[in-house]
Amino acid sequence: MRKDSKKKKEQPKESSFKQFIKKRAPIYLAVIAIVIIFIVPELTKGDLQDKFPKDLSEEELLVLETLMAYDGPNKEGLSLMDAISNEIDEKYPNEKIYDDKKTQVNVIISKLEEENYQVIFDFESHKGDFHYNWNINMQTGDVLGNDEDSKYIIDLVDFYD
Repeated sequence: MRKDSKKKKEQPKESSFKQFIKKRAPIYLAVIAIVIIFIVPELTKGDLQDKFPKDLSEEELLVLETLMAYDGPNKEGLSLMDAISNEIDEKYPNEKIYDDKKTQVNVIISKLEEENYQVIFDFESHKGDFHYNWNINMQTGDVLGNDEDSKYIIDLVDFYD
């Protein structure tokens, strides 16, 4: 009998923290798996703005940001960036087009006059491309399309309810 009691005394007791973790380990693993499967892909999801060229000057970046923020004469609703993104989403439904390595956005900004700029916007992917050509007056914020596709996008923004 003495030997049995010594064996019981020699075994160290598990701490309450270890017992707590052992009981709840499956729950923690399930929560971690859910985060990895559902939340992380949404946080790392690409968008149109991620594909913009990184080598633009301060002035060109300001022109591009002003153009993409254009939201029509009503100043509410759909922006030019949203309209282009919607067009891309319609053409490539259920695809992660921005994560594809072949997807590129090329932007050429030319100064026409003192406050007027021409912006040529090309979206190229593995299945096709979009080409837009706008003039923007930085002083007034007016945007004009130079071709049919560009005018269509401007009309979407201007007449969006």
